[in-house]
Amino acid sequence: MTTPPAGSHEWCVIGRTPDDSLGGVRGMGSMLAVVDLDGDRVRIGSHRLGADELPDFVRERESQGRPRWVFSDAPNWCPALLSAGVRIERCHDLRLSHAILMRSESVRDGGAVAAAEEWDADPVSAPAAPEAEALFDVTERRSRIKQVPHDIDSALAEFDRQSAALASAADPGRLRLLLAAESAGGLVAAEMQAAGVPWDVEEHDRILAEELGPRPAGDAKPEKMLAVAEQVRTALDDPRANLDSHVKLLHSLHAAGINVASTSKWELQESEHPAIAPLLEYKKQARLLSANGWAWLDEWVDEGRYRPVYVPGGVVTGRWAASGGGALQIPRQLRPALRADPGWRLVSADVAQLEPRALAAMAGDRAMAEAGRGRDLYSGLVDEGIVATRQEAKIAVLGAMYGSTTGDSGRLVPRLRASFPAAMSLVDSAAEVGSNGGVVSTWLGRTSPVPGEGWSRVQRAANRFDATSADENRARRAAGDQGRFTRNFVVQGTAAEWALAWLADLRLRLARLPAVDLPTVEGEPGTTSATASGPVFSRQAHLVFFLHDEVIVHSPAQHAEAAAAAIREAAASAGKLLFGNAPVDFPLELTISERAEKD
Repeated sequence: MTTPPAGSHEWCVIGRTPDDSLGGVRGMGSMLAVVDLDGDRVRIGSHRLGADELPDFVRERESQGRPRWVFSDAPNWCPALLSAGVRIERCHDLRLSHAILMRSESVRDGGAVAAAEEWDADPVSAPAAPEAEALFDVTERRSRIKQVPHDIDSALAEFDRQSAALASAADPGRLRLLLAAESAGGLVAAEMQAAGVPWDVEEHDRILAEELGPRPAGDAKPEKMLAVAEQVRTALDDPRANLDSHVKLLHSLHAAGINVASTSKWELQESEHPAIAPLLEYKKQARLLSANGWAWLDEWVDEGRYRPVYVPGGVVTGRWAASGGGALQIPRQLRPALRADPGWRLVSADVAQLEPRALAAMAGDRAMAEAGRGRDLYSGLVDEGIVATRQEAKIAVLGAMYGSTTGDSGRLVPRLRASFPAAMSLVDSAAEVGSNGGVVSTWLGRTSPVPGEGWSRVQRAANRFDATSADENRARRAAGDQGRFTRNFVVQGTAAEWALAWLADLRLRLARLPAVDLPTVEGEPGTTSATASGPVFSRQAHLVFFLHDEVIVHSPAQHAEAAAAAIREAAASAGKLLFGNAPVDFPLELTISERAEKD
């Protein structure tokens, strides 16, 4: 076997054996070996223990030297450990690492990894024709993530392939950091699901009743929705209009003289008919009912905890997705239902303009960095005289990162090109590579997917001697779409790397905070334990929520300020870890409260 990746002297690979017991493999330096259960000696070979022995085995090894555990994928192994009160410090997630190494252009010898298709993580791809802020915004996955092998032989073979691929990388240091951060993200996701988000069911029900009406019996619609639906039908002069069928609703709209091609919010807003306002209200109510109504409450909240299923690396840029529970789509109006346990607090923080700050850092654009130093970046553009208003600044920056060339973006982006040439050159170059069918990589080495066969077919058709103008137009549009994809890939992917480094560091800092002291005499007043969070997190500050550039920590009240300090320190550390002394800061908006805020 090859030498384990640098950065750790001890690796423990865990996997199942044919008799369904578990094997634990330890690597020291360049030598892979197995630790006997009695711990008296180390020998070459295999070591087996029953599934019920795994928590004690891991607890013992963690106390002795904190190795890096090598898992097929964290969600398969962490629940049993966490329920037994065992938490690990570091891991290497083979499934997540495979997805990075098989595609990274930094890897010179990745053929063996790419050929091991059974380890493909199947991340979400970007849409064929991305649109501005919707690009890569694939936040909920109904299909199950592909299962990877969990047996020890497959895990060892894949670890060997990945070690060889990493050793061949042009810049193994950055790629090693990315794999460590991605794997730490896998641990965070598993731990957040185990701990759950503290959730106030009564407050959620109150919000639903306020917006929709009291909970109806069975599958009936709540009364406020029914009342709004009647307003729509009256305005359309169509008492039988079906508001829940796109086709039938479109027919009713046309019959009322509302000539729209779809029932999308954006198109309906262009009409001034009296039916539009109540129809938009009904659609808003319907989304709330279907996505986060009482059925969602019954399915996803239990014993005061909401436990969604996160999918780290679920989007090709490295952003997270979700395979259940909709954690990345909780509407702001439901935020007050996030309520800390008695004696605890929610410490919430989000980064202001993470993506443009990451762009400034990776491009080394000092002027752009200075525009956002210690302040809101968009307001900084106004102060610098680049644009007139904060809204114009936002439009310009988003247009630059997403490749918008029309409307206000087309008018404002040239101003950024003149003011921030280094940043604009970076995204312009990435777009050019994508338009020509090439791939680009993030700061740490995550590489964009190669355009699919459909894209290549369109380009070939445009290059034929008998190509039509329609063929050429299709090829031009496809090239532009791919260029916008790669333009934003490098920015969003690098921002996702910063967020992973933030999460990984914050997780360890929170683990070092003291646990709360509980009463020793039954009935004596004292700090309340967050028992619903499980044995690992019931007495200690812990992460409960993550959304791209936002985290929420559930902390004992007496440690809330320390948790807030940990969040700030982890953000500063993430910036230094990725970008060294680049003159870019990542300011946080931070609050400590009993409930999460709507805005």
